[in-house]
Amino acid sequence: MNQLNRKNAPAAKTRPERIIQFGEGNFLRAFVDWIVWNMNEKADFNSSVVVVQPIDKGMVDMLNAQDCLYHLNLQGLDKGKTVDSIDMIDVISRGLNPYTQFDEYMKLAENPEMRFVISNTTEAGIAFDANCKLDDKPASSYPGKLVQLLYHRFKTFNGDKSKGLIIFPCELIFHNGKELKKCIEQYIELWQLGAEFKAWFDAACGVYSTLVDRIVPGYPKDTINEILAKVNYEDKLVVKAEIFHFWVIEAPESVAKEFPADKAGLNVLFVPNESPYHERKVTLLNGPHTVLSPVGYLSGLDTVREICEDEVLGKFVRKVMTEELMSTLNLPKDQLEQYAADVMERFRNPFVKHFVTSIMLNSFPKFKTRDLPGLKIYLERKGTLPQGIVLGLAGICTYYKGGKRGNDQIVPNDDKQILDLLTNLWASGDVKKVAQGVLASEYIWGEDLNKVAGLTDLLAKDLESIASKGMLETVKGIL
Repeated sequence: MNQLNRKNAPAAKTRPERIIQFGEGNFLRAFVDWIVWNMNEKADFNSSVVVVQPIDKGMVDMLNAQDCLYHLNLQGLDKGKTVDSIDMIDVISRGLNPYTQFDEYMKLAENPEMRFVISNTTEAGIAFDANCKLDDKPASSYPGKLVQLLYHRFKTFNGDKSKGLIIFPCELIFHNGKELKKCIEQYIELWQLGAEFKAWFDAACGVYSTLVDRIVPGYPKDTINEILAKVNYEDKLVVKAEIFHFWVIEAPESVAKEFPADKAGLNVLFVPNESPYHERKVTLLNGPHTVLSPVGYLSGLDTVREICEDEVLGKFVRKVMTEELMSTLNLPKDQLEQYAADVMERFRNPFVKHFVTSIMLNSFPKFKTRDLPGLKIYLERKGTLPQGIVLGLAGICTYYKGGKRGNDQIVPNDDKQILDLLTNLWASGDVKKVAQGVLASEYIWGEDLNKVAGLTDLLAKDLESIASKGMLETVKGIL
């Protein structure tokens, strides 16, 4: 079997570098890079992507070892027809680690053909850190790194307005473009970069809110041998995703013309307001995902499909989705019911093995953006707390305790400050202290959630029940 690289894969094309992508993970490679690949193949977009690793530990070395080539396996139903395709994606030209290649990273700003910046640095990535400095190599935050690049571009081209960049954040937070722009403006002020640079940024660059939607389970460890036999290459970066894709971008027609997804027949919408799409998707797809994952995992199941098809846990997922979260949205009920039915069908896609441990990366920031707004609106409208959502939070807290599930070691993955907090709280051996301490952490929530009526007591009760009866019996108790 051949090693996958550009020498052994002559069909791989090399194109001008026009896109900087912060993030090298499964989602961007299965979604954005696939969209760029389609536009190259069908709309003469003629662009390649330089991937920038947003944190000091990542996968760019693995990418570069394969000349940034990898295979994407799409599976599912498309208009009633079964799809099971495998394509080699060749749009990434190289990967950079700015922590070891800072000068190379900054040179990206000097390329006159560079036009787009795309990111997915998780919900925690779009954040302002006042400790970042302009002369850091690099700034630790993603917005800080981006401002370093933009300022260098401004100076390189002497404020030429034709050298601005179009910026599409894909992080799953409401108004991600507005939030990222706010962080950029904070750095411009903190670093005293001047009125001319600020004017250039405002006039020449656009930061546009987007919504992304595709379920990406990632590396298909259960079918990898079959896939490698079909492609006849050694590929350590195969990624699997559902066939469904949807990208909403809040940007004007002029931007749409530069990004010709429609000519490639892709489900990419440029709209004046992406909020209704965002609220529906984050609430009815990502919201259930975030709570079903720890609840299902601690009940002994590993994949989204297994959980949704389980007699007890399937009812739990439907309760969270249709009884709790759906009631917090303001779109017409028939539209919400149809979307919820479509989501359940996607969750039960027989081709996709979506392991819940991959969903549980950075669970606390995810719960904050995906489930906490619904919890508050539900309480406001119904006068009571949504039991399923609160149980999901208890599941996250319990998962972050670590330890074992059967023979499997539980290894939570999140910000060190959050992991240390949970370790210290669980060391007390008191579930009430765990509940109070988690909810009081303004570092996570931006507020003290102990002030939400009844939440501390219900969370502590769920934590006690999980500890004494186990997760599955606790779930049965709320159904």
